[in-house]
Amino acid sequence: MAELYPYLVASLPMLHFGMKPPFSYERFLEICDPLIPKKDFQVLRTLPRPEQYFEKGKKHYIVQRWIEFDVALRNELVRIRATTKHVDPGTYLRPDDSRGSFPLPAGIAATTHTSPADAEKTLDEIRWKALEEFATGHYFDLAVLITYAYKLLILQRWENIRRADGSILLDHVLEQ
Repeated sequence: MAELYPYLVASLPMLHFGMKPPFSYERFLEICDPLIPKKDFQVLRTLPRPEQYFEKGKKHYIVQRWIEFDVALRNELVRIRATTKHVDPGTYLRPDDSRGSFPLPAGIAATTHTSPADAEKTLDEIRWKALEEFATGHYFDLAVLITYAYKLLILQRWENIRRADGSILLDHVLEQ
């Protein structure tokens, strides 16, 4: 069944940050289901969200890289915000296994915005670029589909924000 990866990946529309998603994440899963091995589909179907990052279990290496990146970015934001509020960040930090130093400039860039929406957009652009980096060298495999799925979830999030009452939804998103 792996021979269908080139067909599947080539048939997916390109994604660009800020665009309207071409379809939902659920529709993406429906497209992938008959074309990839069940174990790979299971990886896509169960991509962890932030509240699930620390659940036990073996994760695909791209999913693990994503978690390490996102946790490091979130921890950096905690440190920056704790400094401005003069509180100890230790209570809010998550275990961080990242091996890179990429989040520091990203966190600083996001905190320079006066608008929470602009700050969130900056953070999601940084996440998008990290996903593109993770996909480098992958063309027709599960890694590409994982990064595509996470990008689609980012686009879907912003589409939901555009459709809803922005201030209420943004408050809900920022609570996570």
